[in-house]
Amino acid sequence: MRRRWVKVLAITVVVLAVLFTIADRVAVHYADKEATHLAADKYGYQNSTDGHLDVSIEGFPFLTQALNQTFDHVKLTAAQFTIDTTNNAQGGYLPVKQLQLDLHGVQVTSLTAHSAEANLATGTLTLSYDALSGVVTRLAGSGGPVHISQAPGSTGQAARVKVTGTVGGRELNSTGTLLAQGTEIALTLPGARQPTATWRVQLPENMDFTEARTTSDGVRITLVGHLVNLGSSRFTR
Repeated sequence: MRRRWVKVLAITVVVLAVLFTIADRVAVHYADKEATHLAADKYGYQNSTDGHLDVSIEGFPFLTQALNQTFDHVKLTAAQFTIDTTNNAQGGYLPVKQLQLDLHGVQVTSLTAHSAEANLATGTLTLSYDALSGVVTRLAGSGGPVHISQAPGSTGQAARVKVTGTVGGRELNSTGTLLAQGTEIALTLPGARQPTATWRVQLPENMDFTEARTTSDGVRITLVGHLVNLGSSRFTR
């Protein structure tokens, strides 16, 4: 009789554990979807037809974290959304290949306002050479396509890029600079004193660019922030 009672108890514990796990996964799936919708509304990371945005709350169990209103790790991945020039120049839109944010120590500060704060946030933003070439060609307006590619010599927040093509009847075969500072990205072509174009990226408050470097598949910009406010953005669309 005792062995049977132990067996029944063990089966009950297993069943309850399975049910709890199912409930936990269903809850986190719903929370991920809601967080994705909120991020899309606040930051515009899904503003193109082929854009992709996903927010994932990591860790198990989710329900315990939700009860404490504190989450160890939240990941945000966005791809193929567009940012526009600060002066809204015609054709100045720039597709972002990927933005990935890792939010650590996320504390919900207001349930009604959907507000939260991350103790630490890190991330990367990647721009493809094709996208950079396309926007520079559009902004140049005439003279044929302009090609942006990898160049050595990136230091700090300034990435050096190779620029070839024709602008205003002038042949280009030199290096330009892509500067990532604060929440702005500025591209300067060879011989120009002022940036050809500047784009502002909508980021959570207290996040900034820290480094820009060229890679084989594009320019990679790193980001970092402390006490990052997830309830407001750095600029209003």
